[in-house]
Amino acid sequence: MKPSPSELLHSLSVAPQESGRLDKFLVGQLPDYSRARLQSLIREGQVSVDGEVATKTGQQLYGGEQIEVLIPAPAPTDIVTEDIPLEIVFENDDLMVVNKPAGMVVHPAAGHASGTLMHAAVAHAPEIQGVGGEQRPGLVHRLDKDTSGLILLAKNDKAQKSLQRQFQQRSVEKTYLALVDGQPPTPTGRVEAPIGRDQRDRKRMAVVAAGRGREAVSEYRVRESYKKHSLLEVDLLTGRTHQIRVHLAFVGTPVVGDTTYGRRSPSLALGRQFLHAWRLAFKLPGERRARSFEAPLPDDLQAILDDLRGKSR
Repeated sequence: MKPSPSELLHSLSVAPQESGRLDKFLVGQLPDYSRARLQSLIREGQVSVDGEVATKTGQQLYGGEQIEVLIPAPAPTDIVTEDIPLEIVFENDDLMVVNKPAGMVVHPAAGHASGTLMHAAVAHAPEIQGVGGEQRPGLVHRLDKDTSGLILLAKNDKAQKSLQRQFQQRSVEKTYLALVDGQPPTPTGRVEAPIGRDQRDRKRMAVVAAGRGREAVSEYRVRESYKKHSLLEVDLLTGRTHQIRVHLAFVGTPVVGDTTYGRRSPSLALGRQFLHAWRLAFKLPGERRARSFEAPLPDDLQAILDDLRGKSR
C-alpha cells in the first residue's frame, strides 16, 4: 500500500503472543481508533496481511505477520455548510462545547435537510468533516430538537474516541434542569426502568418489561417546589432516547410542555418542553481531571420560572 500525502499508513508486526483476531490486534495497536472504525477499514480493503488484502475482521493471526493499515483522509460529508451562529461555550483543537438552542435539530434527517447543528458546526470547524467516518461528523451524543443546552462535538478521531469511551464508562456527568407537573414521590430519587419502543406507537419510547428494552437509569433532586410544579436537577447515568421525559412521566411528574409523554394541553404557557441540558463534566483528551461546563437557562424557560417564583411569594 502506498499512501497519498493526505493518507496515513501504519506498519505493524504481530508478535507470537499477539496471535488472535485481526480486529482485536488492531484495537490494541491503534488505540486512537475505535473497533468499529478499524473493522470498517478491514471491510473496505484498507488492511493487508503479509501483502494480501484482508477481507475478514476476524481473520486469524498466528504471530510473525506484517500488517499494513491505510487510514484514508477524512471523507467529506454531504452536509453543505451553513453560516448559522453558534454559541460556543468552550473550544480547543480537540472539541467544541456548544449551547444548542431549542428548535435546532442536531443532525440531518427526514424533513430536516438544512439548518441543523451539523451544518453550522461544519461551517465553523471544517476539520470536523469525516470524523468518525459517519454522516454525523464529530457527534458523540444527542439532544432532542426542543431540548436546549450543552452538546459535545469532537474535532478529530482521537478526541471522539476519548469522549465515546467516557460516555461508555458513564464517567461523563450530564445534568439537566426539568420543570415538571406535580411533585415527585421523594425529594431525591433514582429511577431504574428499562426503555424500549412503545408497542402501540413506534414513534414513542416507553418503560418496558425487563428483557424487552435497554437499561436506563436516572437520578433526580428537587431544586425548587411550587404549588403545582417542581424544578428538578436530573442526572443521566445512561443515554437512552427520550430517557428523562419517559422516566419522569413514569413516576407521575411529566415534563411541562411535553405533549408526547405528558399533558396534551401544557399546564403553563410554554411552546416547548421545559428541559435544558444545564451542566456537562468530563475529561478533556489528555487531561486527568474533569472540567465542568454550564449553560444558563434560556430566556423562555427563565421567564416561566420567574413567573412561578413571583406567584409563590
